[in-house]
Amino acid sequence: MMAGVTFANPQFFWLLLLIPAMLTYHIYVIRKRRARITFSSTQIFTYTKPTLRQRFIFLPLALRLIGTTALIIALARPQSSSSGQDVRTEGISICLAMDVSGSMLAEDFKPNRIEAVKKVALDFIDGRPNDQIGLVIFSGESFTLCPITTDHAVLKNQLMRASSEMLQDGTGIGDGLATAIARVKDAKTKSKVIILLTDGVNNSGAIAPATAGEIAKTFGIRVYAIGVGRNGTAPYPFKTPFGIQYQDVEVKIDEALLKEISAGTDAKYFRATNNNKLRDIYAEIDKLERTKIEVTEFRRYTELYWIWAAIGCTCLITELLLRYTLLRSIP
Repeated sequence: MMAGVTFANPQFFWLLLLIPAMLTYHIYVIRKRRARITFSSTQIFTYTKPTLRQRFIFLPLALRLIGTTALIIALARPQSSSSGQDVRTEGISICLAMDVSGSMLAEDFKPNRIEAVKKVALDFIDGRPNDQIGLVIFSGESFTLCPITTDHAVLKNQLMRASSEMLQDGTGIGDGLATAIARVKDAKTKSKVIILLTDGVNNSGAIAPATAGEIAKTFGIRVYAIGVGRNGTAPYPFKTPFGIQYQDVEVKIDEALLKEISAGTDAKYFRATNNNKLRDIYAEIDKLERTKIEVTEFRRYTELYWIWAAIGCTCLITELLLRYTLLRSIP
């Protein structure tokens, strides 16, 4: 077969056996029917130049054989395709559940917690081009900012919009986790993951975090929990009549709860105390969640039979024209 070309009906190649049969018929049958004249010597032909007809005596036969071969190739339906092999790739469903409560404005991360998280999350998304990823934000309530999607451009635009002013203040970890579960539970991928990020203690919402963790376990969803905030206190900006004033606020993260949720879903808990640590955590999660799946690419075929059909018809028509015009005396 020709490189990069396949044939839809290769059984028609058996017809190529007609080619040697046609050649045999021409040599052993047609030539025997020609009239013969006996000469005592061939010397008289020494200085005789062959005519144009004699030079092209085999042209009609050659055209007939080439034309027939081309038509047989056309019947076999040659097709070109640019893809078609089986490949292996990563593909899972991930929901980012991000705390956007007022405490995420603390500046123990640069420029602050929420902006640092958004920057690292953007890099994480760029590194997962084959995944379905969604975004849920929560504080005193929860909201799906972007459903599970492979359109990462839309996802990143929505992520950049996330702010502490979008929702009522508070820390509803259970509600945020439950909303993320609802987004990812029906995904068709082999692996489902939630990255739950918060910097506080659950103090609002209708669903207890532990209950949401049990729901995630029921649906086979792994929950990687990340506690954001350095140890001790962190500078937090307060609005006052005299402008923004900073005050050191104690960092309180319910690590025991987050560890329980992660362990119950066969995942891990991480503590991020600065920008670099947060980046390393996302990198580790990225390595842990690499599910290999088989993907068969669709073949896009281009039909090539018409080219061979055109060549075959042209050769046979030319052969007939020559045989009954310029070369009509040649059998």
